[in-house]
Amino acid sequence: MKGIVNRPVKIWLVMVTAVVFWMMGAGLQKANSANPEDLYEGLKLFSDVIELIQREYVDDVDPKELIQKAIQGMVQGLDPHSSLLPQDAFEDLQIDTKGKFTGIGIHITMRNGFVTVISPIEDTPAHKAGIEAGDRIIKVDGQLAKDLREAVRMMRGPKGSKVAVTIMREGIKKPLEFELVRDEIPILSVKSIVLKPGYAYVRLSNFTGTTTQEFEKALEKLEAEAAPMKGLILDLRNNGGGLLNQAISIADIFIDKGQILSIKGREKKNTKVFNATPSAVQRSYPIVVLINGGTASASEIVAGALQDHKRALVLGAASFGKGSVQTVETLRDGSGLKLTIARYYTPSGRSIQAKGIEPDIVLKFKRLDTAEAPEKDDGFFKEKDLENHLEAEGDGDKTAPQTPPKPDAKKTDSIKDAESRVGPLKLEALQTDNQIMRALEILTGFEVLRHVKG
Repeated sequence: MKGIVNRPVKIWLVMVTAVVFWMMGAGLQKANSANPEDLYEGLKLFSDVIELIQREYVDDVDPKELIQKAIQGMVQGLDPHSSLLPQDAFEDLQIDTKGKFTGIGIHITMRNGFVTVISPIEDTPAHKAGIEAGDRIIKVDGQLAKDLREAVRMMRGPKGSKVAVTIMREGIKKPLEFELVRDEIPILSVKSIVLKPGYAYVRLSNFTGTTTQEFEKALEKLEAEAAPMKGLILDLRNNGGGLLNQAISIADIFIDKGQILSIKGREKKNTKVFNATPSAVQRSYPIVVLINGGTASASEIVAGALQDHKRALVLGAASFGKGSVQTVETLRDGSGLKLTIARYYTPSGRSIQAKGIEPDIVLKFKRLDTAEAPEKDDGFFKEKDLENHLEAEGDGDKTAPQTPPKPDAKKTDSIKDAESRVGPLKLEALQTDNQIMRALEILTGFEVLRHVKG
C-alpha cells in the first residue's frame, strides 16, 4: 500500500528532474568541469530529499512549492541579482519596464502600518476624483488593504473596469468612498525644469521602454525655453536602473563617436560592444551629472560613459557598483528566470562591479534650508556589501553576508520626502539641495570663464 501511495510522487519527481535537465542542459553540457555522473547523482539526491519530505514531514507540503523554493535557492546562490520570478512578480517586472499600466494613478507606500498615498498622478482617475497625498487606503473593493503589493494588484486591472477604494483622511472622521474607472497610466521616468535662464535640470528616476523618448522631448522643450542652452544638470541620484538599451541611447544623445559600453560573458552572444552614432541634433553644452549610492546599473552606464568621454563632470558620492547585466527568460509555467549573463565595462575598459563610479567632485548631500551637516557616510547599502556579489573580474571569492545599515526613520517614513521623488518638480525645493546648487555654480562659472579673453 505504501508503494502505491508513493508511486505518483516518484513519477512526478521524474518529470521534475526532466524539466530541471531541460532548463540546465545546454549550459551543463558545455561546462568542462561538469561530470555527467556527478550531475545524475546530485539529481537523484535531490529527488530523494523531496520524496522524504513528502513522506515524513510533520505537515503536508506542496511538491510544486518545494521545487520552486529549491530552484530559487539555487539561482539566488549565484549572485544577488539572479532570481526566479513567480508569475505575479514577472508580470510586475514587465509592467515596470513597459512604461505604462492600467490602474487608478497613484504613488503609494507603507507608512505606520497603512497603505498611504504619496501623491496622485496628474490627470488620472485618482487625481480627478480628489484622492490626496497622505490618504490612507483601508479597503479596495471591500477587501482590507494590509499589504502594499497586494493593494497595488487589487487597484490595477483592465482599462474601463471599475474599482471601489475606501480611504481614511486626516481631519475627517468617516471613511471616504471612491468609485473609480481604471485607465491607462503612463510611468513617467523623466522630469525637467529651467533653474535660471540658460540652465536646465533633468531628473531620470529609472529606465523604462519610453525613457529615451521622454528625455528627448524634455530636452527639446528645455532648449526652447532656456535658449540658448548654456548648461544641463542631469540628476541620476537614487536611479536604480532599468533597461540596458535605454541607458545606451540616453548616453548616445551626447556622444557622437566611440564606445559607449562593452559587455563580456561566457557565451559569445553575450559579448558585445555598443558604439555611439552621430546625433541629428548637436548638443555641445556642458553637463554636470549628479550621482549617489542609489545610482545603480543602467544609470551607472550613463554616468560612466559621459565621464570617460569627458562629456560631463560627475558630482556627488560614489555610486552603487552594479556592473553586471541580467536577462529574463520566460519559463514554461509563466514564471521568469532572471540570470546574470555578463559584466559590463565603461568606454575606458573599467569594470565598476562592486566598485562604483567615483565622482570627479565628491560632495555629500545636504539640505541648504537646515543646519544639519552632510553625513560622513551616505548610508547606502551597496553592491560590495551584498552576499555572493560578483567580483569586478573573473571568479573571485564569494562574500559573507553583511548587516545592512539601519534605516533613518526621518528619511524612510516621510510622505514629503517620497513626494519629492515622484511628485512634480518645485524650484523652491531644488534650491535647497546643495548638490544641485553646486552643479549650477560650476556651469555658470564655466560660462563666465569661457568668455574671459586671455
